[in-house]
Amino acid sequence: MDLQHLANIAIEAALSAGKIIQKHMNDNIVVEQKEGGSNYASQVVTKVDRECERVILSYLMPTCKTFDIGILSEETKDDRSRFEKDFFWCIDPMDGTLAFINKQPGFSVAIALIARDGTPVIGVVFDPSTEILYHAIKGNGAYKNRTSWTVKNTNDYLTYLTDKKLRDTPKSTEIQDILNTHKANLGLKGIKEMSGAGAVMCAILALENGPSCFLKLPKKDLGGGSVWDFAATACIYQELGLPATNFKGETLDLNKKDDTFMNHQGVYYSNFKNTIDYRHSIS
Repeated sequence: MDLQHLANIAIEAALSAGKIIQKHMNDNIVVEQKEGGSNYASQVVTKVDRECERVILSYLMPTCKTFDIGILSEETKDDRSRFEKDFFWCIDPMDGTLAFINKQPGFSVAIALIARDGTPVIGVVFDPSTEILYHAIKGNGAYKNRTSWTVKNTNDYLTYLTDKKLRDTPKSTEIQDILNTHKANLGLKGIKEMSGAGAVMCAILALENGPSCFLKLPKKDLGGGSVWDFAATACIYQELGLPATNFKGETLDLNKKDDTFMNHQGVYYSNFKNTIDYRHSIS
């Protein structure tokens, strides 16, 4: 299977969806509700999400027939083809719908190609607000606007990326402890919070604002993001040699059998390699 060829198709699909988002960025969008997790962000959808998915599928469906690839997309019922094929496309037509509705940056298009064992082999993210394209191919490195990308940490403080402000996050004290430990271990002067973006852009912004981290603690309620929220960025982090794991530091399960939610395992991204145990006994 020619991963470069498939990555090029995924890139064109993401850019086309991005154009649709840009066309509607200043519109007053009608918000609909769908079945989702326990939080509001996982329950909202707009016509733009659906239009983006339609365009992306128009690019990717021919590859499914040619290369026998399965598909998992946020706005379409899971047909479970991901358990039968060697690879499947994992699509978030527009991550960060809440940010889009609120007319603030933090939304993006995310497309990944995942092996049946959950290994990400292609990751594509397009940020319509900045028109920056990020992508990675397993074994071939990470790229920003199609140029080989190396992350540099230049700040003297730790940046904490979060969709929801820390003060409004359950178990905020435990998260603060983790951040304080990182700050001390790295010899940094303080902690700065960047909030409001979707999970995909939180992971991307962590790479752009280092040293930084983005994490979600395990929880019992459905939510914590779904596979499509983390698949593309997991590939990018993988190719940068940076942690994109579950909260325990183990490999992300990107092809879960029971459902697509990541709440039980949590997630942990950072743009520095860990030299400490950031985990706490949190259930």
